[in-house]
Amino acid sequence: MPQPEGPQLEALRTQRAHLRETYLHETERPASTARGLHHIALIARDVEETIRFYQDLLGFPLVELVENRDYAGSSHFFFDIGNGNLLGFFDFPGHDHPEFSETIGNVQHIAISVSEAEFRAAKQRFDEVGLDYLGPDRGVDNSLYVRDPNGTGIELYCEHIGVFEGVVLLPDAVGDAHSGLTN
Repeated sequence: MPQPEGPQLEALRTQRAHLRETYLHETERPASTARGLHHIALIARDVEETIRFYQDLLGFPLVELVENRDYAGSSHFFFDIGNGNLLGFFDFPGHDHPEFSETIGNVQHIAISVSEAEFRAAKQRFDEVGLDYLGPDRGVDNSLYVRDPNGTGIELYCEHIGVFEGVVLLPDAVGDAHSGLTN
């Protein structure tokens, strides 16, 4: 898709500045009403292929696999993605699933925090199995982007939770960032 240029780009930047000024309360931010992310529920085309990708390739243990309470024969399954967070999936047997499309209502990508050691190990596993990814070679040295078997974008982000590009966004969420641990 073509990126905006010229006056269109400047108008978008002006609008973003207005939104930041109007809605981003950096000094007097209220506490969130949520306790955190319980799980994200995505759709899997093939349960076993999805399990192999997340558990065997990414190292996210499968922690549950049950029948979907809302759709007979459908599986509902969860992976542990650390920090008490789950990544969930449903399959819907009999449904025609179109190819992935980056559009409104879809997930652009899910960024999952990983250590430096796991970042390097994941890159090595991707290379070994020939998995296409975008990563350090494009000037962003702390992100690896892959597509799962369902087309969902997954970013392995070598940054602490609550920190974006070295800027602490959620001070209470980065307890280990100041403890001497590396990314």
